[in-house]
Amino acid sequence: MENKIGIAKAEITRVQGRESSPASDFLVVEEPLEIRLGFAKNGARHQKAISVTMRTPGHDEQLAIGFLFTEGIIHDMTQIKGFSRPPVRWKEARENVLLVELHDEVAVDLVRLERNFYTSSSCGVCGKASIEAVRVQGHWEIAEPTPLVGADVLHTLPSALAQQQSIFDCTGGLHGAALFDATGQLLLSREDVGRHNALDKLIGIALQQNLLPLEDKIVLVSGRAGFELVQKSAMAGVAVLAAVGAPTSLSVALAEEAGMTLVGFLRNGQFNIYTCPERVRLH
Repeated sequence: MENKIGIAKAEITRVQGRESSPASDFLVVEEPLEIRLGFAKNGARHQKAISVTMRTPGHDEQLAIGFLFTEGIIHDMTQIKGFSRPPVRWKEARENVLLVELHDEVAVDLVRLERNFYTSSSCGVCGKASIEAVRVQGHWEIAEPTPLVGADVLHTLPSALAQQQSIFDCTGGLHGAALFDATGQLLLSREDVGRHNALDKLIGIALQQNLLPLEDKIVLVSGRAGFELVQKSAMAGVAVLAAVGAPTSLSVALAEEAGMTLVGFLRNGQFNIYTCPERVRLH
C-alpha cells in the first residue's frame, strides 16, 4: 500500500539466522513515465512520444524539463507552452504520461528525435538509439577554472544532501542530486530511483528558477559520476560536479574536455579531484 509520494509499504518475512517473523518494510516506488512532445509542424499540431523512463513519481514536470533541456530539445522555459496528462487507453496509467506542449515557433527535428531515442528506454544512455546521439552539444561554455570552493566546504556536502533524502532514509533505494552555492549552502535537492532522473529533476527546477548556467554553483550526486551525469551537468554549465562514488574513464575525459572540475569519492573526510583542480582551494 502506497502511503505517500515515492514510498510504498510491503508486508515481508524477516529472517535472522534460522528464525523468521512477519514484518513491514518500506519500498521506493518505481513507475514508468512516458514523456510526449506537442509541437507545430506544417501548420498543424502534432504529438510524439520521445522517451519512457523508470522514475519515482513526483516532480514529473521538472524531470521532463531537465530531460528536454539536457538533450538539447529546449533551451529555456519560454519555449514551453504548458503541461497536461493526456487521455490514455488504460485510465490507471494516465499519471504516468506527461505531455509537454511547445510553442508553435519552436522547431522540432523529427528525424533527430527518431534517430536519438528508443521510446522504451528505462535508463539514460541505454535509451539512445545511436552512438552519435550519446554526445549532446553544450548550451553554455563553462567558465575558466578559477578558485570557487574550499576543500572544507566540499567535505560538508554529503551530510547536507543526506539530511534532505527523506525517502532514502525510509527505503535505502534512491539516488539524490543537490545544488549548493560556493559556501556550501544547500539551494535545491531532488531524489529519484534513477540517478539520471534525479539530476534531470534538479536541472529542471533550476531552469524553472532561472538559475542556469550553474557556473558558480556545485552539484553533488549521491552515487557514481557516470558519463551521462557529466554530460547533463555540462549542458547546465556546472563548473564543479562532485560525487560520493567513483567516476568512469569516459566521464573524466568529458569533464576534461568541458573544462569542468570533477570530484569523486567525496566521503569520510577525503576526495579525489580528477579534472580542473584549480577551482578547489585546499588551504
